[in-house]
Amino acid sequence: MTNMEKYNEAFTSTFGIGEDALENLEYQGIAAWDSVGHMQLIAALEEAFDIMFDTDDIIDLNSYQVGKQMLAKYEVEL
Repeated sequence: MTNMEKYNEAFTSTFGIGEDALENLEYQGIAAWDSVGHMQLIAALEEAFDIMFDTDDIIDLNSYQVGKQMLAKYEVEL
């Protein structure tokens, strides 16, 4: 599985959505991405990429697009 597939899987499995909904997905843009869903997503991403997000990054990860950029900080290439 590629890193991009892992990234997409974290979102689709956490929120129960299809990949077609990912491109413009933002925090609180769907009911599942509330504060609890956010922490579930963070846990899924940390597990998938064996990383530990900084607190500021957890707060700042507010969209699918931002998350892709943020992973570069943790040396994850998508």
